[in-house]
Amino acid sequence: METQEAPEDRDCSSEPEGSEARPRSSAVRGVLRDVALLAVVCAVVLFLVNMFVAQPFGIPSGSMEGTLRIGDRVIVDKAVYRFGSPQRGDVVVFDGRGSFIDDGASGSGDANGDDFVKRVIGVGGDTVTCCDSKGRLSVDGVPLDESGYLYPGDAPSQVPFSIKVPAGRLFVLGDHRSDSSDSRDHLGDPGGGFVPVDKVIGRVDWVVLPVGHWRSVDRPAAFATLASELRKGAGHGQQG
Repeated sequence: METQEAPEDRDCSSEPEGSEARPRSSAVRGVLRDVALLAVVCAVVLFLVNMFVAQPFGIPSGSMEGTLRIGDRVIVDKAVYRFGSPQRGDVVVFDGRGSFIDDGASGSGDANGDDFVKRVIGVGGDTVTCCDSKGRLSVDGVPLDESGYLYPGDAPSQVPFSIKVPAGRLFVLGDHRSDSSDSRDHLGDPGGGFVPVDKVIGRVDWVVLPVGHWRSVDRPAAFATLASELRKGAGHGQQG
């Protein structure tokens, strides 16, 4: 008759309680640590992209309808002018302090706070005039066809003007002229309503929200035609 447990039975005693829980909890902590590290890395990358590459902006006013609608979220390319300057036809976001609002003051803006969104019509050296006998705006005497982006029913301007854009400045207008406070409204102010190039934050390249409005914001073909006509005119002037 056996009076003792078999050695193998004694050796098969269970491990101390909690021995499996410790490795499992360590694995969970490791996963959480990795997730937290990934979140930090993503936050840093997003911050750097937002600061130096691209930034989202909301459109709270109708001054750029029908190119940009109230409530649209747009992506602004902040790197595009690092090695160049804004061109005629670009839709840009800029800091309006010192041009559209008093320097040091805080305004409502029409993009975010002190920031405004408008279309570049004239660059340094241009003479922008409105309007000719056909009611068109012209740059250095060359008429600009604005039918592709001007808000339906709007005239290029109800206020006649003729200005020369200083070097390093921009003359900007909203596409919805009858609902836009732009360079025209600040012609008599200090700075003349001209936006310093170094105040430009970037170029509006995409509408991303609402999803139904998703599209690229391209420079209208009329500005390529304008540039071509201006080059021809400059060439004829040099030859003469």
